[in-house]
Amino acid sequence: MSSLTVTLIQPDLKWEDKKANLEMFSGKIEAIKEKTELIILPEMFSTGFSMRPELLAEIMEGETVEWMRSTARSKKAIITGSLIIEDEGKCYNRLVWMLPSGDFGYYDKRHTFAYGEEDKHYNHGNKRLIASVKGWKINLQVCYDLRFPVWARQQKQDLVGEDTNQGGSSTFEYDVLIYVANWPERRNHAWKTLLQARAIENQCFTIGVNRVGNDGNNIYHSGNSMLVDPLGTVLYHKEHEEDVFTYTLEKNTLEETRTKFPFWKDADEFMLI
Repeated sequence: MSSLTVTLIQPDLKWEDKKANLEMFSGKIEAIKEKTELIILPEMFSTGFSMRPELLAEIMEGETVEWMRSTARSKKAIITGSLIIEDEGKCYNRLVWMLPSGDFGYYDKRHTFAYGEEDKHYNHGNKRLIASVKGWKINLQVCYDLRFPVWARQQKQDLVGEDTNQGGSSTFEYDVLIYVANWPERRNHAWKTLLQARAIENQCFTIGVNRVGNDGNNIYHSGNSMLVDPLGTVLYHKEHEEDVFTYTLEKNTLEETRTKFPFWKDADEFMLI
């Protein structure tokens, strides 16, 4: 069975200071001693959760995406996180999945955070991105998406592709669910609870990468980045402090869980529109 080594970086972001944030992340990534295959940064990792895209938005050929490309190449690892992007005159909270080869995919946050007026500054996406690496399928989402379970749900039509009782990975739409976030401390109970719920209901590893510290609106973030296994067991959790954590996911953990508890066979059929 294959494995996948991931690194979660929980930082204290500098408010709307791209240069300082990229320098900070460069230092943290260079200091990673373990061999890693996927490095996960939080939401709007170069600026913090700013509602000023008119000042901070970049294009896909801009400095931050180029930084991701060069860093992925030099570290020989995939790098993912979201940033503020302008594309054809519209602004997005866009997650970029950057390969060491320089090729990339992206996902535009589906659920813009109306409570914080994100919907007034950013357009929302309407397509999920499920990436693939080493036979692992990874569903990539952003922060507020966590509150909407249908958007992450393993889909019935993808689960019945094989006549098997084994519940192997090829039977599932994805194996790992990732949320990059700027989730405030005042609602951290929801964050922690929902990360575990998504892992349990989708029988997948779930990873949430958040930030710590105060942002430019004096909103405090306690981090609480987590890695949860398919049974909902918390494998990693860090609160209040900056941290860099590397862990190897094992495919046989997924296979054993899905075979022993074949709840996926009873899933409801539905269609995302």
